[in-house]
Amino acid sequence: MNLSHNAPQANNHAQLGLLFISVAIVFWGMLPIALKLSGAFIDPVTLTWFRFLVALVVSILIQWSAGSLKQFAALDAKVWLRLVLAGVFLMLNYVSFVYSLDYLAPGAAQLNFQTSPFFLAFGGVLFFKERLNAVQLSCFATLALGMLMFFHPYLDLSGANNHQVWIGVMIIQFSALSWTSYALLQKSLLNRLSPANLLLVIYGLGIFVMAPFSDFSQFASMDSFEWQIALFCAANTLIAYGCFGQSMKYWPTAQVSAMLALTPVFSFSATALVVSLGWWPEVFHADELDGLSLLGIGVIIVSVMVVQLLPMYRNRQAKRLQIV
Repeated sequence: MNLSHNAPQANNHAQLGLLFISVAIVFWGMLPIALKLSGAFIDPVTLTWFRFLVALVVSILIQWSAGSLKQFAALDAKVWLRLVLAGVFLMLNYVSFVYSLDYLAPGAAQLNFQTSPFFLAFGGVLFFKERLNAVQLSCFATLALGMLMFFHPYLDLSGANNHQVWIGVMIIQFSALSWTSYALLQKSLLNRLSPANLLLVIYGLGIFVMAPFSDFSQFASMDSFEWQIALFCAANTLIAYGCFGQSMKYWPTAQVSAMLALTPVFSFSATALVVSLGWWPEVFHADELDGLSLLGIGVIIVSVMVVQLLPMYRNRQAKRLQIV
């Protein structure tokens, strides 16, 4: 009786998990395209301020209606300090990622950001005493190999364009490290504060910190299309993170993380579609990827997926042995 009842429920959860994570991948995959377009009419700091403002207003309404704001009453000074640091790192992540798009195409930027799961795994070892096995460690080497394969046309630093590309790569790695620092701090706070409330504080902090560095006069000169781009970037923050959080309810964390490795594939596909349709030809150009670069994309994605899925596979094997 229980088995027949639980099987459809598990299948329904799997379908919901797939739906939510697919929406998150689609929105995160499209985001670099919108961010690159936004560079023509608004600077990264002001855009990030606007994204945080919209996210803060919506988050407060949701958390207030759910009665979740009372969590803040029990926080001490150390927790608030970690919250501030998490906010600073997430702001650095947002702003630096937008700056990197001055040097890299959307797909290349997303692909470079795939180092973040590896940084996160190392952070888990350093701060949470987690362990990495030999296969996972070997994936770090294959990730580096995949990056070299993908960027092999730019290894000659004497070319002016090649130099610009590597500046973009360094900015993206800074963005990935900033996001990793935020994620590690978030993990350390999960027993004190829900992810939604944590983001609420970070949005509020971001608005306060970035206001002096934002140029609000840019909003007055924006036309309707530019407002649509800015609002899409703001909505993307809420939709992608909201669907990501929902997917975690129905799928194991490792499985969700592995699916996120497909984000750069969608970014490349979305950019190719934009180029083929002839939209914004002055901004987007066809990616000239040879066979080695395409193979490098595959190596990177497989490396990330193995790192995320291997622990889940080992846990299942261990549970089966316990049952036997």
